[in-house]
Amino acid sequence: MSFVMHPWYLLVLTLSALINHEHEKALAYLMTENQILREKLGNGRILLNDTQRRRLAVKGKYLGRRALSELATIVTPDTILRWHRQLVALKWDYSNRRKSVGRPRIREEIVHLIVRMAKENEGWGYTHIQGALKNLAYYISDTTVGNVLKEHGIEPAPERQKKTTWSKFLKAHWEVMGAVDFTTVEVWTCGGLVTYYILVVMKLSTRRIEIAGVTPNPDAAWMQQMGRNLFDCYEGFLLDTKYLLLDRDQKFLPFRGFLESTDTEAVLLPPKSPNLNAYVERFMRSMKDDCLNRMIFLGEKSLRRALCEFAEYYHTERNHQGLGNNIIDFREEVGSTDGPVQRRERLGGMLRYYYRDAA
Repeated sequence: MSFVMHPWYLLVLTLSALINHEHEKALAYLMTENQILREKLGNGRILLNDTQRRRLAVKGKYLGRRALSELATIVTPDTILRWHRQLVALKWDYSNRRKSVGRPRIREEIVHLIVRMAKENEGWGYTHIQGALKNLAYYISDTTVGNVLKEHGIEPAPERQKKTTWSKFLKAHWEVMGAVDFTTVEVWTCGGLVTYYILVVMKLSTRRIEIAGVTPNPDAAWMQQMGRNLFDCYEGFLLDTKYLLLDRDQKFLPFRGFLESTDTEAVLLPPKSPNLNAYVERFMRSMKDDCLNRMIFLGEKSLRRALCEFAEYYHTERNHQGLGNNIIDFREEVGSTDGPVQRRERLGGMLRYYYRDAA
């Protein structure tokens, strides 16, 4: 018996064959395009994020290893299948639901408090800190305190007591500490341009300064005389100073020799560390920015006059941020609410001060 194919069935087969042929051509083109892209990349790896890996793994699972070996060009079939296995494993991973075992971790606020107490009290040991925490209703062992300090690189109390930072040293001796330093300025004289040295001393607790001396030649005799003036038993600016900060400049050698005959101890700064004499350095910067760098000095007399004016302005008219934005030498006119606003000028108007004239 002969089989007669229905015309509609023949049409469907023909269309299916055409569609399949078009898919094959499209796949062939995409494979060729991917191969060209891989050749352009050379040996460089293509980095995929988790979302891209997941998409390839899901699609690749349905194709199987044989089809993947023919189609995949970005990654190998084994890699895609491995990603799929990882997705399956993640689906059944309930580790986030497990209850933690062992002791609970210390709260961050307690850790910060332990570190803070150790840094602020170098003599406190583990047991002392434990007791201080108990006063605050934090109950932990001294062993836990020790472990926290070790994790933060903080040594035990006996070792911490042997080390003193500059900040702690300054705060402990604030009222009896002074500082001294040099700065320079160029002055026009009959002999041409001459470098003048300005010696400045400061009492750190009050920020008061004194222009101790001005000279083009700070030799040993001059430095020793400056020492005698500053430590004069009646009017010496540094008479009550117990510690004096100064750098290792050779010009200070005679001055340091003079200090050995007084009750004041010279505290030498480490080499190349002007930040450790920050208060005097900040004054020098203000003096240069507001005065020295804005003037041309004709002779030593004009320099001394400018320095005297700036020192007066610094003490009686300039607000200091380190002193609560107040003036060092408080006057009755400061803060007055009566009378018209007046302006006082120094150095030709470079330094100005506003106040109320109560009179």
